[in-house]
Amino acid sequence: MKIALPSRGGMIDGHFGHCENFRIFTVEGNAVTSEETLTPPPGCGCKSTVVGDLARMGVTVMIAGNMGEGAVNKLSANGITVLRGCSGSPRAAVEAYIEGRLADSGKGCSSHEHGHDCHHE
Repeated sequence: MKIALPSRGGMIDGHFGHCENFRIFTVEGNAVTSEETLTPPPGCGCKSTVVGDLARMGVTVMIAGNMGEGAVNKLSANGITVLRGCSGSPRAAVEAYIEGRLADSGKGCSSHEHGHDCHHE
């Protein structure tokens, strides 16, 4: 399984469409086996080619701070499950996901306020 997270300055970016890169973790069993970085093309998130690029790379999960419904819909249409409402370290979020401690906040980006913490179950 491959899990992608929008990143800025080494932390989960608060907005999918404005990140400086995507951190992509490969998970086998319950362990991260590799990590890579994808720099998105110019343009805002769902309006660029990044969703197709991520899908072609085998990404099936997107853990993000926040994003609009257009991005959620485009990711879902490409077979990528979205979990919103996360912040902090990308690796810590992936580990929480592997352990079953993450859930989608269900909150879309209607304004550009951020700072949500991951919703843990």
